Amino acid sequence: MDELRDTNRAFFDKYSEIDDSREFLEFMAKPLRQSFRVNTLKAEVGEVVERLSSHFELEQVPWVEEGFFVYGEGITNTPEFSLGLIFMQEASSMIPPLALDVEPGMLVLDMAASPGAKTTQMSAYMENTGCIIANDVKYPRINTLISNLQKFGAVNVRVTMKDGRYFGRFREKFDRILLDAPCSNVGMIRKNYKYLKLWRQRDVEALSRLQKSLIMAAYKALRPGGVLVYSTCTLDPEENEEVVDYLLSNTDARLERIDLPVKSREPVTEFRGKRYDEEVRKCLRIHPQDNDTEGFFVAKVVKPDE
Repeated sequence: MDELRDTNRAFFDKYSEIDDSREFLEFMAKPLRQSFRVNTLKAEVGEVVERLSSHFELEQVPWVEEGFFVYGEGITNTPEFSLGLIFMQEASSMIPPLALDVEPGMLVLDMAASPGAKTTQMSAYMENTGCIIANDVKYPRINTLISNLQKFGAVNVRVTMKDGRYFGRFREKFDRILLDAPCSNVGMIRKNYKYLKLWRQRDVEALSRLQKSLIMAAYKALRPGGVLVYSTCTLDPEENEEVVDYLLSNTDARLERIDLPVKSREPVTEFRGKRYDEEVRKCLRIHPQDNDTEGFFVAKVVKPDE
């Protein structure tokens, strides 16, 4: 607790308003346990688990059939990792592709795709059919994305390098859209304290403005009856409930609850003088102590079918 406060007092003071429990602070300071997802484009889940279980202790991720927590050192030194049979992916980040309900043959936009964990997860669910447009805005991130798509055998993906807002011009084209938005990465503090040192309220406010413009562009590109999933790995209300509230206030979008066996808590409906639409209660707000994972936020948006 003292380490969090001493490293970034402004962060500590704000988050005392969001979750002042001792468990929250304890889990924020606790190292994150490793997890992976079996790449079903290349291997059967049972075969991979049988081989790895002889060297590592594995625990099923409750909400993802092919997801596992792994205990012990050296998982990234295994042939399964080198050959792209497993993708090291944080367990809570496996939720957005599940919530998106992709199906084989669909046209899908992954608006901020790098490094490609969720892209390859969707590709597996689509059985390498249809098409995923995997976009990112920065050249180094594109290189990482392409490398992972090749390694994991995702052949139904086309890569673009654009500002995500560019896709707003493709009106009502996509069956599914994933917007895993750039954020302040508070959920990743358990991986690396640099995110705690870097956190600034002014950055949160700038990111919130960017996220609102991205989600509006995504909604324009979504076909009627389609599904848009908005997610971040941060817990600032300005980057989560406020962004979803903005979409609800300016469009005909509606929210659906995400029915997965994951523990979560009541979303924020009022923060620092701002009130958000009661519909945001349907979102998933996951704090680190809920499932011993990163902090995460997921909203499932549906465009009414006219």
